[in-house]
Amino acid sequence: MVAFTKMHGLGNDFVVLDARALPLALTAEAVRHIGDRRRGVGFDQLLVMEPAGNDGADLFMRIYNPDGSESGACGNGTRCVAALCMVENDAERITIETRRGLLAARRLDDGRVAVDMGEALTDWAAVPLAEERDTLSLNGVASGPLADPVAVGMGNPHCVFFVADAEAVDLTTHGSEIEHHPLFPERTNVEVASLIGPDRLRLRVWERGAGITFACGSGACATAVAAIRRGLTGRRVALDLDGGRLDIEWRETDGHVLMTGPVATSFTGEIDL
Repeated sequence: MVAFTKMHGLGNDFVVLDARALPLALTAEAVRHIGDRRRGVGFDQLLVMEPAGNDGADLFMRIYNPDGSESGACGNGTRCVAALCMVENDAERITIETRRGLLAARRLDDGRVAVDMGEALTDWAAVPLAEERDTLSLNGVASGPLADPVAVGMGNPHCVFFVADAEAVDLTTHGSEIEHHPLFPERTNVEVASLIGPDRLRLRVWERGAGITFACGSGACATAVAAIRRGLTGRRVALDLDGGRLDIEWRETDGHVLMTGPVATSFTGEIDL
């Protein structure tokens, strides 16, 4: 049996496993079993804490989708693991190593956690796309009412559509279709957003390998960057997701994206892998 912690950030939920002292032999089948919401625990992502390979990090975080595939970034998951480890280490700051690189996190006085998600990737090859395209306007990528998206890389690919009313979009149908568009060799997360106020967006997310999620941290970061590039907002953006609010800042000085939001622990338990 292996101990786990179930956490969430705005309803975006995670199972966290600790493999720092003893490696875990996780197969794709085992990941899918844990992710089964009827026969397992259920999650949007499985997060595995491993020993850091970089001297500047406190630990390495590996990220799995419910379908067993591995992901390079998970914003809300990073905040959850950071919160867990800051309590463990009695610290206010921590650095997590991911496939994305080193992500620095800190706890705010109000209990929220802020994480530096690194530099936003706007070059087509870095997103990545299958061919050279203008990432600010992907003509030809469309599904139903969704057209003319912005592509952004946050360590994982995102395709952001701006619409008049995000609530009116059939995200299940169109999100699934766009996820598998041939322009995205690694598939893509799909965001639909509408401007609801000065520097404020309503955002809904279809996450590759997971489907519709209550919140997506990297998706919120990508959407804020896309809105700023389109001239829709300033560099500080509040995003209202199904599960609540995330605050995003895209720094002009270094191109890094800062994300701030709440985290919570749901329960702990043990599972047979």
